[in-house]
Amino acid sequence: MKKFFGALLKTLLVLIILCAAAWYAFGSDGPFAEQGQELMSEIKENNGTSTKDNDINQAATVGDANASQETEAQPSPEEMRTNIVFTGDIELSDSVLANYNASGIDGVVSPEVKSLLCDADFTMINNEFCFSTRGEKAPDKQYTFRVDPSYVSVLKDLGTDIAGLANNHVLDYGRDALTDTFSTLTDAGIEYTGAGNSLEDSSKLIIKTDAKGRTYGFLAASHVIPVGSWNVLNAQPGEFCFYDETDLINAIAAADSQVDYLFVMVHWGVEHTTDLEDYQISDGHKMIDAGADAVIGMHSHCIQPVEYYNGKPIFYSLGNFIFNPTIKAGGGAAAEFAIDENDNITYRIVPITANSACTSMDLASCPFVESISSNVAVDGEGRISQK
Repeated sequence: MKKFFGALLKTLLVLIILCAAAWYAFGSDGPFAEQGQELMSEIKENNGTSTKDNDINQAATVGDANASQETEAQPSPEEMRTNIVFTGDIELSDSVLANYNASGIDGVVSPEVKSLLCDADFTMINNEFCFSTRGEKAPDKQYTFRVDPSYVSVLKDLGTDIAGLANNHVLDYGRDALTDTFSTLTDAGIEYTGAGNSLEDSSKLIIKTDAKGRTYGFLAASHVIPVGSWNVLNAQPGEFCFYDETDLINAIAAADSQVDYLFVMVHWGVEHTTDLEDYQISDGHKMIDAGADAVIGMHSHCIQPVEYYNGKPIFYSLGNFIFNPTIKAGGGAAAEFAIDENDNITYRIVPITANSACTSMDLASCPFVESISSNVAVDGEGRISQK
């Protein structure tokens, strides 16, 4: 028994000495540490994936995850496109408000028109009335338009961002009513231009910025007022006018350096005709030369020609948009500008009609727009190009 335990003790001592020697030789500080690590790698490879493979696989997994996150973070071309929409004249007549009271905004515009306006990044309208319950009707004026301020909800439901106030109806009930219009729009979060408490105020540049950081400027001015006292130069508050176009051209030139794209909404011309006045053509060209990227006209209650001048579009009149119970074919439109991720611009005119005071698209009138325009082609969706 003693011999057995003696032999066992000797064996254990030998094993301890061998282990100590191996630790010394192949341990992290030993002379054969590198060979030890290679031996361990071979053992792991024989039993499955090596440490190196694990490292590669882990790196690949992390790389794939990062690539996936980067892909998800990249906005799509649709997200990088900016849409800007301008409407023709909007007047909230009794018929329009009756529809709104009964059915909300769906009683005022069709789903397609609602989507056009509300899905746009920026929507600008011509506000052809005053928001007020005050004031006296302008004397010797056949048509006067005033709307209770509570109905500013109509503009909000249409997705309105900017209201142009330079026209021949915004002062129908005097300066108190115009002041009420300012406060009503401001309280609703809708910016306005084209009228104000001074020349500087009425000609103020509205600037909007898209997701890509591109800037867009908006101005409005009128060549149609019933009496000279509506001009802000003659009495305040008042409208920004361009019977003498000097102030407007100066405002455009000053704005051009502040924004990437500049849009000018103007009230001009003669009602109920597609024929243009000489000054419309002359002043439209001057606006483009001064720095405007597009001119969008109103007032005629019908669509007037579209022209390309120096590569920029002039929509001489979009006519009506929301107005009387009936708007006939050719009586009105919206204009849409789409700027893609590479800064390419697509221009579109969207003709409309109205029946029972509800506005709908009328793309069937696109050939009519082309027929009255000298150097513009219009496809079936309203996209315009220079001939």
